[in-house]
Amino acid sequence: MDPQRFQDPTTIQRVLHTARTVAIVGLSANELRASYFVGYYLKRHGYTVIPVNPREPRILGETSYPSLAEVPVPIDVVNVFRAPAAVPGIAREAVAVGAKALWCQFGVISDEGSAIAADAGLDVVVDRCVKIEHARYVGRMHWLGFNTQRITSVRTGLQ
Repeated sequence: MDPQRFQDPTTIQRVLHTARTVAIVGLSANELRASYFVGYYLKRHGYTVIPVNPREPRILGETSYPSLAEVPVPIDVVNVFRAPAAVPGIAREAVAVGAKALWCQFGVISDEGSAIAADAGLDVVVDRCVKIEHARYVGRMHWLGFNTQRITSVRTGLQ
């Protein structure tokens, strides 16, 4: 599978602008982890964040659930911070609970999981960070980083 198939800017923008509830599978209670920072960022920007982590009772002041099936409210986006091998099962759960999108973070690439979600009609985003994409499309990122498909601190040609 070519991950770029699931990195369409129109799909990314539609997901970001229509979603209100994001279940983060693998959200950590450790403030130094990327998943915590993403969850914190999304909460600060008005999204309802639902932690899905069987090891923690509460994260970011919210009840944490052991699985998507136990989340008592409708889910717009299932954001995945797990190893690629876990994605097919998470995709099946996302389909079963009626989520509208499956979003896999940087490095979380699963052909099987993406196909399960896409075949069921979910929007799928792979190998992209929801926080970075939100900043890119909502205007909280320097305009030079817009739609370059790359974020870097190195500016070539500048001394």
